[in-house]
Amino acid sequence: SNWKATFMMEYPDEAERREQLARLIGIERHIWAQVADFSRITPIADEDLERETEEKTSSVHFLRFELSDEMVEAIKQGASISIGIDHPNYNHAQEPIPQNIRDSLAADLG
Repeated sequence: SNWKATFMMEYPDEAERREQLARLIGIERHIWAQVADFSRITPIADEDLERETEEKTSSVHFLRFELSDEMVEAIKQGASISIGIDHPNYNHAQEPIPQNIRDSLAADLG
């Protein structure tokens, strides 16, 4: 089973957007999800085409998080879910995510 997500970075100011997308090259490889105490999952990103250049990353990335059967069962039993980004120029985590979002992600697994 998996979750699919669209990751979008929005900067209304064009100059700021250019600067930030240059600073955040590779960010799609630093996104993670974690189910309870299982190992963190990093997504498979941008399967359709390369969205990054040597100068900048894209403002939109398409992600697929592959979950083991054990993770899916734990989620269905109410396990917590955390998500985050550990890029050198941007670090943020939500540990755990709010219950209503956790429940929505659990429902996506059937």
